[in-house]
Amino acid sequence: MSQLSGQDYMKPSPSPTSCSHGRRPDRRGGRVAPDPTRDIAFDIVEGVIVHRRMLDTSLEHSVAARTAEPRDRAAAHRLAATVLRHMGTANEILAPFLKREPPEPVRVVLLIGVAQLLFLDTPAHAAVATSVALARRRGLVPFAGLVNAVLRRVAAEGAQALDGLDQPRLDVPPWLWQSWGRLARPIASTLGHEPPLDLTIRPGDAAPPGGEVMPNGSVRFAPGAVRVVELPGFAEGTFWVQDMAASLPARLLDVKAGERVADLCAAPGGKTAQLACAGAEVFAIEREGRRIERLRANLARLGLDGVHVIQADAAQWRPDAPLDAILLDAPCSATGTIRRHPDAMWIKRPRDIATMTQGQDRLLAAARDMLRPGGRLVYAVCSLQPEEGEQRAQAAAAMGLVPDPFTPEELAFLPQARTPEGWLRTHPGMLGAQGGMDGFFAARFRRA
Repeated sequence: MSQLSGQDYMKPSPSPTSCSHGRRPDRRGGRVAPDPTRDIAFDIVEGVIVHRRMLDTSLEHSVAARTAEPRDRAAAHRLAATVLRHMGTANEILAPFLKREPPEPVRVVLLIGVAQLLFLDTPAHAAVATSVALARRRGLVPFAGLVNAVLRRVAAEGAQALDGLDQPRLDVPPWLWQSWGRLARPIASTLGHEPPLDLTIRPGDAAPPGGEVMPNGSVRFAPGAVRVVELPGFAEGTFWVQDMAASLPARLLDVKAGERVADLCAAPGGKTAQLACAGAEVFAIEREGRRIERLRANLARLGLDGVHVIQADAAQWRPDAPLDAILLDAPCSATGTIRRHPDAMWIKRPRDIATMTQGQDRLLAAARDMLRPGGRLVYAVCSLQPEEGEQRAQAAAAMGLVPDPFTPEELAFLPQARTPEGWLRTHPGMLGAQGGMDGFFAARFRRA
């Protein structure tokens, strides 16, 4: 930790009392009351921005989370996600009050404080006090006064400062903004809000009451309106959670009853369920053991025990006979899901995309070799990056796979998602007035 004191990082206030309200900066050490919500949120945010771990992975690494109540874990997840959704704006708000870059743990505490003050409507005294206490619990006692003073100034001046900021632009890393081109602002304008909850209903079953039916048949609930495990029909397996856009690739594969179909990289199982419900014989391929467990549990709840669940590397697995159809929802940068997983914006780098595309090409070549002549392949990624979407479709064609464009009739319920090439491209700003959707790319091919 730096040898400088907290005051060495603080820009002086124009008014001696505006930041402290006549109080001396709090320099007390000693024990402070536990606060699992903010301790877990600290672990998550630090894990993402310092260690470049995904949000859920950082949550698993959190010692505080292991004994926390579910409600505290949920509140911590929401607080951490709010920090990550607004991190660019929060850093811009903090900049005028800091004369040098604070140590990373101190910045994490400050970001948590700003998120509470400006984006979660936490009362100012509570946001400041809990952040100072968090600094103490994290061994940052020399910086407790800095946290106190800076956040008091944010409480007094931050809301007014927000009015002059281009928040969508600030809250997206510059390389991502540039890569999205003309879609950057429509995409970024949706990222400051929690996304809705979408359900796919098992054919023949009734949807839970209270949801909005979307153009593709998904049933949508407003953010935070329901707890999915408490909805009627959850235990009976009448539906599963699946973003509207995520439901489209399996639908566009158009499988028929009795066809032999593989879902490569299958976990958590939403697309596998769609294929199985269509009557196909499904081979669900997943490499990672923990994801296999989740896949099996989800299929069991849905009563889809006839699916062949296979733990294998999809690039190396081969069926015992050629397949009629394959759904390849390839591992990717996941930038299309940043409404739900804002951590993806801050842990990915441009060089990561090149690594991803190499793996995607290996899977495309493997899938081609699994198909019978005339067999169908839908390649999909939950990515907004053209390198992983449009450019991979071009690579697939160069491998000898024959493009089979989606027809206007197939996408009549969402015509704006059909590209001139006949590919599918969704993004978070699409159907924005109804809550938007994840970003997906999909293209269909046949084996010659």
